[in-house]
Amino acid sequence: MARVTSKKVGDLFVLLKSIKNHGFATLRSVSSFKFSDLEVKHQDLSKLQQKPDASKLVFGKYFTDHMMEVNWDSTTGWGKPVISPLHNLQIHPGAKVLHYAVELFEGMKAFRGVDGNIRLFRPDCNMERMIRTAERSSLPTFHGNELIECIKRLVTMDKEWVPHSEASSLYIRPTFIGTEPALGVVSPSSALLFVVLCPVGPYFASGQKPVSLLADPSYVRAWPGGCGAMKMGSNYAPTIRIQKVAEQSGHQQVLWLYGDDHQLTEAGTMNIFVFLKNKNGEKELVTPPLNGLILPGVTRRSLLELAREWNEFKVSERDITMAEVKEALDEDRLLEIFGAGTACVVCPVSSISYEGKRLSIPTMEHASPLNTRFLKTINDIQYGRVDHPWAVRID
Repeated sequence: MARVTSKKVGDLFVLLKSIKNHGFATLRSVSSFKFSDLEVKHQDLSKLQQKPDASKLVFGKYFTDHMMEVNWDSTTGWGKPVISPLHNLQIHPGAKVLHYAVELFEGMKAFRGVDGNIRLFRPDCNMERMIRTAERSSLPTFHGNELIECIKRLVTMDKEWVPHSEASSLYIRPTFIGTEPALGVVSPSSALLFVVLCPVGPYFASGQKPVSLLADPSYVRAWPGGCGAMKMGSNYAPTIRIQKVAEQSGHQQVLWLYGDDHQLTEAGTMNIFVFLKNKNGEKELVTPPLNGLILPGVTRRSLLELAREWNEFKVSERDITMAEVKEALDEDRLLEIFGAGTACVVCPVSSISYEGKRLSIPTMEHASPLNTRFLKTINDIQYGRVDHPWAVRID
């Protein structure tokens, strides 16, 4: 019988932990950068920026003093991760990211809790999604926990940028781009993964406000076999013009539909939820399934897990069409519609313009809206008002 050594047991433990935390995708990576190799270069004290007023924060406008970078090359593999003063990138004009959109990103946040401690919210979920998107983008994969540890260190260095406010947070933007200076639609032989940080204010500056949606089936965000389930920049650029169309017609967001039956998919950049009484008379929370058309949002996942834990109503991941929404509304069975995402947690919907008619949605017309309960529960976790394993403290 072969002897089982402590090293083999240790290797097996690492393997199983990798599968649990980051899925099988990480195992196909023959190498990864390591947090233990991290190099740190501090910004000169004389060049540190003045922190913006938390009450005047605008999304994505202010950046902290430091950033993190790590290069990859097909010959030498991953380099050492480096934290250095924030600076402009230098890339060749022929870099693949500029011509073929070989690029992906993630959206995360760090929160300063009521106890003064700083927490991340479910960073392992972001890493799972980032690695899946890297594979789809023909970019190299890595061990997600190594990037989480690097991000923790980066946030710690710029911790005074985490707003001292329960209404604001520090947005974390990991980005991965193909940098090979050569034209040609093939996998890049070099790439750069970097992380920048931005303090951001509340999604709704004057409190949670319901939004109006434009639902026009002539505009499609994603399709079967495409990349709608991946967090790539190429998914977002084509939506900007349609967002302007919605705004010009008096709406705040676009409700993206798909198919001849006009299935609901996403609202703007958010996942969509419908809370109704089904034809059996039971309350049901419905959100579209992960069928490749929608982004597997971390907030979406969290709301579903909370709802199933509460076990107070039926929870379904299934197709839902505008015909079903209209029927439920006409029969007074429609209770709420709301979006969910990192920026807002939940965003109630007040109306939908569809086929020339404006449908009034009674989302906030109840004594205790479900979307408000979700918002409070997630915020309590993020800001440390309750202890929860989803909140990862940065020590």
